[in-house]
Amino acid sequence: MNEPAKLCVSNQKGGVGKTTVAINVAGALNELGHDVLFVDLDPQGNATEGLGLVEEYEASPPSLFDVLTDADERTAISSLVVEHAEMDVVPSNIDMTAVEPELVLARRGGERLALALEEIEGSYDYVIVDCPPHLGYLADNALYATRNVLIPALAESTSKRALELLFDHVESLERDYEITIRERGVVANRVEETNEAREMMGWFEQAFPDIPVWEIRKRVALQRAFTAGTSVFEFDPDLDMASAFLEIGTELDEQFGRTEVRV
Repeated sequence: MNEPAKLCVSNQKGGVGKTTVAINVAGALNELGHDVLFVDLDPQGNATEGLGLVEEYEASPPSLFDVLTDADERTAISSLVVEHAEMDVVPSNIDMTAVEPELVLARRGGERLALALEEIEGSYDYVIVDCPPHLGYLADNALYATRNVLIPALAESTSKRALELLFDHVESLERDYEITIRERGVVANRVEETNEAREMMGWFEQAFPDIPVWEIRKRVALQRAFTAGTSVFEFDPDLDMASAFLEIGTELDEQFGRTEVRV
């Protein structure tokens, strides 16, 4: 089997619906016939909750915290994988709230996730990593491990500064580690019929001429699916936003050359 395509979902601005985008993109890839591993790297555990795995967030060690901070526990990541109807999940854990200082002090602190994923990634077509809503060592781990980023953003003017900060951070990481990180697309999320939203959609298209810009309309059903612990594809595949996320998954397949592994 080929090495999986790896992608992190990141925006340092909170409240953009990052986790909802991550879950539904993973659901779309599953819908297209791929085996998906979802890694919740956010200490808040929102994706863990949104996939119906709340009990895993308070599970006893070893947890993802131990895998990332103790080299001797790295292989324990295989025991953390939880089955979900649509994907396998490495859940977050309450102990992750204390992980950043440990990574700062750790040798190769920005590479820990990449080393851990080597233990399990061979069984999957895609690895999707949900980042925390801020830039730090956890985000560095996600960006270093995946080398690809999908960027959710709101169609409002505050997104401009947030995206500038993200791109500055990515460029710094590329220099420090001598790697290349590719932007795979921007997901304009929770878009409403307002003048500001229309102006921002135009700005996204101008600012990112070389990558796709997808539009996800604001829908209560997306939150209902989250509450039910699934993506929209498991909750109600006839929802209009299901086709929008399927478009994202199809384009990612094209970018990563994954169309041949669909079933």
